[in-house]
Formats: sequence, C-alpha cells, structure tokens
Amino acid sequence: MKTIKGPAVFLAQFASDEAPFNSLDGMCKWAANLGYKGIQIPTWESSLIDIEKAAKSQTYCDELKGKVNSYGLEITELSTHLQGQLVAVNPAYDTMFDGFAPEQVRNNPKARTEWAIDFVKKSGTASSRLGLKSHATFSGALMWHTVYPWPQRPNGLVDMGFKELANRWLPILNHFDQQGVDVCYEIHPGEDLHDGISYERFLEATGNHSRANLLYDPSHFVLQQLDYLTFIDIYHERIRAFHVKDAEFNATGKQGVYGGYADWKDRAGRFRSLGDGQVDFSSIFSKLTKYGLDLWAVMEWECCIKSSEQGAREGAPFIQKHIIETAERSFDDFAGGDIDEDNLKSILGI
Repeated sequence: MKTIKGPAVFLAQFASDEAPFNSLDGMCKWAANLGYKGIQIPTWESSLIDIEKAAKSQTYCDELKGKVNSYGLEITELSTHLQGQLVAVNPAYDTMFDGFAPEQVRNNPKARTEWAIDFVKKSGTASSRLGLKSHATFSGALMWHTVYPWPQRPNGLVDMGFKELANRWLPILNHFDQQGVDVCYEIHPGEDLHDGISYERFLEATGNHSRANLLYDPSHFVLQQLDYLTFIDIYHERIRAFHVKDAEFNATGKQGVYGGYADWKDRAGRFRSLGDGQVDFSSIFSKLTKYGLDLWAVMEWECCIKSSEQGAREGAPFIQKHIIETAERSFDDFAGGDIDEDNLKSILGI
C-alpha cells in the first residue's frame, strides 16, 4: 500500500486577472499558505505556464519546477481539459467550444482539431520535462448529443464514433507513451467517455492502449447515479489521477438527473464544497489506499452555494483528514514470527 499524497489543489477555478491569482508566484504563495502541498496547473492559463516554451526548453521547465518547489509545493499534473475537449467536437457544439480555441483556428473545425492535438502532445512533452507521470484531460465528444436518443441512433453510429475518437487520440497516446506519461481521462458527462461502459469501448478501440487511463472524480458519478465505490474496484488498475470533489443528488417530483435546464443551485444534482455533499470520501480514500494507488489527492472546487475563498480554506484540512498513513506492519504481527514446522504440526494435531 501507498500513502496518498496531498493535499493539492487544481488552480483552474481560482485563476483570474487579479492578484494573487494572476501569476504562478501569487498562486503558489496562496496555496502554500492554505496548507496545500501540490498544485495541478491548467495549461490554458498562460500566466501560469507557457506550453510552447515548456515543450522546447528543459531550462524553462527546471526553472518553473524550481519556482513551485521554492514555496514547498510540487506540481501534481498538468491539465489540458479544454484542449482535450477540442480534440473531438460535434458540429452541434462548434459555436460554444470555439471560445476555448485561439482566434486563428476559430470557425475552422479541422484546424481547431489539429491545433488541439498538437497542443496536447506538447503538454505531454512538457509533463515529461517536469518529471510528471500523469496528465489530466477530457476526451471530447462526437456522440454526446445522442446519449439519450430520439430519434434512435442509426445502427453502427456508436462503433464508428469510438473508432473516430480513437483515431484522433492514438497519435497523442503514442506520443505520451514515448514521454513516459499517462493520459488520464476525467470521466465526465458531456464527454464520450462519461462512464465505465463508454471508457471500455474507447479502450477497446485504442487496442487497450497502456496510456489510456483514468482521472477518478466521484462527483460526476453522483450526478449520474453511478456506483463510484464499485468503480474503483473495477478500474483501480487504470486510475492514475484523483480529483477530490463533492456533490449531492436530491431527486424531486419535478426533476432528476437531467435537471430541467435549471440553474445549478436549483438542480437535483449539484456540485458542493468538500464535506457539504454526499460523497463518502472515507470509503474512497480507504479503497484507493488499499489498492496501493500512487496518487495526488487534488481538490477541484466547484460549488453553487459556498464562496471559492471558503471552499479553498476548508479544502486542505478536509483532504489531510482523509489521507490514510499506511501501516508499516500488521496489527497482529505479534502473533507471527519464524516458521516452526513442529509447532505448526502440534497445532494442527498431525
């Protein structure tokens, strides 16, 4: 078994144009003062990391890592959630997702996809230069608009969709393999990889690629009413990253999983700050520790009620309280000792 590392924090929801959240130094000092030991860096925030430089320059990566370390922090993973989303975009979502892309590839889906694939690859190179073993991302979605279909999906659509999704990701996965870094897909509604079945279909389409792994986030499973504890039992060998994020689901006579287009605060399923939702983190940390997973526990804050400032303050001690320091010996070691065959035979009466 291994002790889960942490607490750490995903910086994406806190980065802004105002100090201290507009620079790497500012965010490192802020996170360290709150008790965090690691940061997950969103690659789309150019104030935090320059991926073009990081992919080309070991010196730049050494200096960036040194800066983070100087605050008593470590980089847990880089994130390309937004760029990974752009690897696969159905035309129905072109307008909404164009905002995630640079201006030069907007209104040009082919160029946008090529840019996204190249960017995620460069992030894999940067991860390797930074000495990281895991990378957080989204899969994108070609079929999400058919998840609850009417009219019914044409025969063959799903197989073709996963084949195309795999074709777009295989060059990325192969590049990450060369860099010695795992691609960790966050299983998430809105993505073609949104549950265990969809992940398995993608995995099969990639030839069970060794780098096609998982970012485990129980909050999205609560909103889907998926058994997030059994998920660990099934897929623990593929879990290489961990978002500590809370959620709750309170169905009513008027709404359930889909939420009726209500605002987040009015939905049956909604994200909450750590400790305010329904996720059984004690059982999660126990299972992840039992399986010996080498993970950072990274808080991802999203709450429709509590402020981000309070959520950040409460997050570090909450995670620290749940981290299990693994035992160096069994509680019943006193009953063991060297094997004495004569003694064993006497106990068994043989």
